[in-house]
Amino acid sequence: MIKLTGIHKTYQSATPLHVLKGVDLHIENGELVSIMGASGSGKSTLLNIIGILDNYDEGDYYLAGTHIKNLSETRAAKLRNELIGFVFQSFNLIGFKTAMENVALPLYYKGVSRRKREAMALEYLDLMGLREWADHFPNEMSGGQKQRVAIARALIAPPKIFLADEPTHLEQGLYVAVEAAQAAAMVPPGIKPFFLPPAQGQAQQGQQRAQVLLSAIRAW
Repeated sequence: MIKLTGIHKTYQSATPLHVLKGVDLHIENGELVSIMGASGSGKSTLLNIIGILDNYDEGDYYLAGTHIKNLSETRAAKLRNELIGFVFQSFNLIGFKTAMENVALPLYYKGVSRRKREAMALEYLDLMGLREWADHFPNEMSGGQKQRVAIARALIAPPKIFLADEPTHLEQGLYVAVEAAQAAAMVPPGIKPFFLPPAQGQAQQGQQRAQVLLSAIRAW
């Protein structure tokens, strides 16, 4: 599903910062993986590359058999919408849209009718215990409620891969949400979250595999 080979990434400035140096990472269908490392080790950079939100300088990245390199923004957006559910550290909810509208947004880009996408968004908000908050805006919700809206939005498409950036106190909630959605036949079986915890000690118990970034120096 995810195959990165020899990935390099440098941020250009007065003093160039070589963040990723020859990273190799292969993740198969159904694996649950955490990327762990100290602050500044390149975790978010790597996650953004996997999520097709950032480019890399050298190496190769294949996602579900597609070579991810020098894609147009239109092609990149299409692949993100088809394959990836992303829970951002700051949630990235749209402030002028309600919880229901935020959750339904991935379906809008898939061409789903308004009536159907709003009905599905309500189902996912109900799954997260937020049905009564469907018409509320992000500035009217607590941090925990915004987290759950972001999770619902990540699930609704549904994606092949979940990415979560520094999901402190979020891992268990997201995992339970995936299981609940599968039990309700709302998400196909076999989907697993891909977690990026903020520190090595916070990896979820029972995860199948952990990769450790070593202080922005190198690889696994």
